[in-house]
Amino acid sequence: MNVLSLFDGMSCGQIALNKLGIKYDNYFASEIDKYAIKVTQANYPSTKQLGCITELDGTKLPKINLLLGGSPCQDLSQAKPNGEGLNGERSGLFWEYIRVLKETKPIYFLLENVVMKKEWVDIISNELGVQPIEINSNLVSCQNRRRLYWTNIPNVEQPSDKGIVLGDIIFDDTYKNFTDERITKTKKITKNYIKWDMSGKQYWSQQDRAYFKEKKVCTLPKSNPANKLNIVLDFENDIYRRMHPIEAERCQNVPDNYTKIEGVSTNRRLEMLGNGWTVDVIKHFFKALK
Repeated sequence: MNVLSLFDGMSCGQIALNKLGIKYDNYFASEIDKYAIKVTQANYPSTKQLGCITELDGTKLPKINLLLGGSPCQDLSQAKPNGEGLNGERSGLFWEYIRVLKETKPIYFLLENVVMKKEWVDIISNELGVQPIEINSNLVSCQNRRRLYWTNIPNVEQPSDKGIVLGDIIFDDTYKNFTDERITKTKKITKNYIKWDMSGKQYWSQQDRAYFKEKKVCTLPKSNPANKLNIVLDFENDIYRRMHPIEAERCQNVPDNYTKIEGVSTNRRLEMLGNGWTVDVIKHFFKALK
């Protein structure tokens, strides 16, 4: 079996295939981020890197059985309601996915992206000929992460809820503890986390919160992740801590220390995890391939 992964990142699709024991002859990857490529090659050195998708000619590849891709979401995200969508410079790379899909004519395909406006969902669905399946990663991990998946892999239903919470994936409670009197003075309790106003300007920004161990955490972010993933250690005494990279890996069902590669900083590790797929969701789709 030949696999082609577009916007491959750190090869979460390859992790899912290996978790299931699905054998493949070649895994071709189109990726441009040097740190993600470094992590992929350290873990899967036989991966065949093809470079930028805009320069990829699918007609020159051997028969592709499975095409994967998570095209950029920045212009589609609901966090930017006035974004350019599929006309944007980054999210417009979806059309490269369609081009390669037509060139390679795979047996199966899978495309992932964020929850977005209906107009963009309809365009993608029309191009791929299937309707998306929405799955929240919180069914298979401790992370809330709603995503849309378009695929022709048959008989895919919602995964079973494993009931995983933050406390289940803790690795090191001594990691980067902190406290601050401004937290004590301004903290408020919500359902899933404590939030505070460090600036005193009522910003209540995403980095000014810490999650309860018995709850789920937010979607792993790509931007400034080291400051946005905090955990409540001691509510009464206002002691909190940063999330360890291994815990972030576990949020995405990635093997411990998969991203711990020489030359890749902690922040880069967290960024690529925020950019990646929740492996056990992808694994859920691939079960039908077995």
